[in-house]
Amino acid sequence: MNVTNRDIAAAFNEIAELLDIEGANPFRIRAYRNAARTLLSYPKEMQSLVDEGFDLTSLKTIGKDLAQKITEMVRSGEMKLLNDLKHRIDPELEELLKIPGIGPKRVHLLYELLRVKSIQALKKALENGSLERIAGFGAKLLQTLRTALGKKTAERKRYRLYDILPIAQQITDQLSQAKGVIRIEIAGSIRRRRDTAKDIDLVAACEDESDIMGRFTSLPDLHSVVMHGPTRSSIILKNGMHVDLRVVSENEFGTALHHLTGSKAHNIELRKIASKRGIKINEYGVFIGEQKIASNSETALYKALSMPYIAPELRENQGEIEAAFNNTLPYLIQSSQIRGDLHVHTAYSDGMNTLEEMATAAQAKGYEYLAITDHTRHLHIAHGLDENRVLEQLEQIDRLNGSLEGIRLLKSAEVDILSDGTLDLSDTVLKQLDFAVCAVHYRFNISKKEQTYRILKAMENPYFTILAHPTGRLLGLREPYELDMEAIIKECAHRGIILELNSQPDRLDLNDTHCRMAKEAGVKIAVSTDAHSTHDLELMEMGIGQARRGWLEKKDVINTRSLPALMKILRQRR
Repeated sequence: MNVTNRDIAAAFNEIAELLDIEGANPFRIRAYRNAARTLLSYPKEMQSLVDEGFDLTSLKTIGKDLAQKITEMVRSGEMKLLNDLKHRIDPELEELLKIPGIGPKRVHLLYELLRVKSIQALKKALENGSLERIAGFGAKLLQTLRTALGKKTAERKRYRLYDILPIAQQITDQLSQAKGVIRIEIAGSIRRRRDTAKDIDLVAACEDESDIMGRFTSLPDLHSVVMHGPTRSSIILKNGMHVDLRVVSENEFGTALHHLTGSKAHNIELRKIASKRGIKINEYGVFIGEQKIASNSETALYKALSMPYIAPELRENQGEIEAAFNNTLPYLIQSSQIRGDLHVHTAYSDGMNTLEEMATAAQAKGYEYLAITDHTRHLHIAHGLDENRVLEQLEQIDRLNGSLEGIRLLKSAEVDILSDGTLDLSDTVLKQLDFAVCAVHYRFNISKKEQTYRILKAMENPYFTILAHPTGRLLGLREPYELDMEAIIKECAHRGIILELNSQPDRLDLNDTHCRMAKEAGVKIAVSTDAHSTHDLELMEMGIGQARRGWLEKKDVINTRSLPALMKILRQRR
């Protein structure tokens, strides 16, 4: 039985949600959520640790009870508590959690006050005005619910890229071992590095005698086979993900990969251009009349249209085709160009590792610098630092820098933007930092005008350097707060403030559109991980994928600079 850290973390998060619906002790609920976060950040699989007899209680946030539940799931594939909760709580209540704006506490409230326990009942309560009588269900939330409930309920679930990509890679690795496989690649939204994807698309070039379809339709995590054919099959995994596999000849691989990568809008536009030139493009090749002029590579496809190759991340019909014809495509940023991380946490606040451990991990990645940005005092839930503890940490960083070789720890903090637009540290302390990473962590539901004013007001502070996770979104969990991004970007350009592209899988904030807006306005970006463990430093890859979708180049991202060049940028406002 293969039980991963993701599986255990998902179970813990589901337990937390169900306990929240029941109205359980908030400290107990938080313990499960914290444990899930620990598991997702931990570099070793729990299954291996359990087999080795490792003491799980030595891990941060994992007590005796949680350690027992981890062991239980590793050995049996399930948790009794989760099964009990699912039997106690109507499954339709859990379905309500998928509606934007409806968290566990509101599900509990709806059931307690109105006996609403299904999407249909929620629709009825919305229509007859019952929701308007419940505290906390204001006009804005009611409109959010109307919009969400008005969408097609049959729409397939979308998964975060971080969750679906490793599964796609694992299946690709398994199928690459099949007889007669020449090449196999991930296509679709995943290849374009969209922040979410609803399924996994695979394309394989195989010899005639390949057994790849047999392997595909008998994968270890298979739930059911939707369709089984010699050139195309579809399956559903035990976790509910849909996977499609297309098999072509080696000579057709390039155009098949291009077709299945999409986007649909990009492909349609290319076909229109081709048609005007008497050329036909489909998944089998590029044709003039009956003559095939390209098929074995994507580069050859674009060349047939007198265009340079367009990277998958750009293929959204958002100006990339015009840029290709004008020879103005961006030289997209690459992971190898990153020279440091400007947003990480340590055990001083809510991180898992010490300053020394984070520095060592960054050294191993070849980084020149690493910014320590623990939370400040207002964020109590993250054990935010008061001013005395900030100063204490700065002294420790100075001492550590005296012994480190090849890397410099930068003195920073993730400073709360308070509701009145002031910052959570005094200027006396802020000026002792190398720079400040500033963020909104509460009061998400105020009006667009108020939220924009709040951030613009904070930007007046000369020590405000980087705006972290600018829109506050959490994919699938929380919509972005209302914000005038045009005004924010304009002010950043005016004041020399940097916008963060936060690489955390549930954030990926800035989105691709805002990255392009910032680039066009001349605003610089910091691609940072918001790491809470040494393992989280690897999340930089997620941010780079988003940066590439946003047309960002090396010159647009400040942490591609050498340390002296970076410090010049960070200190330009002072």
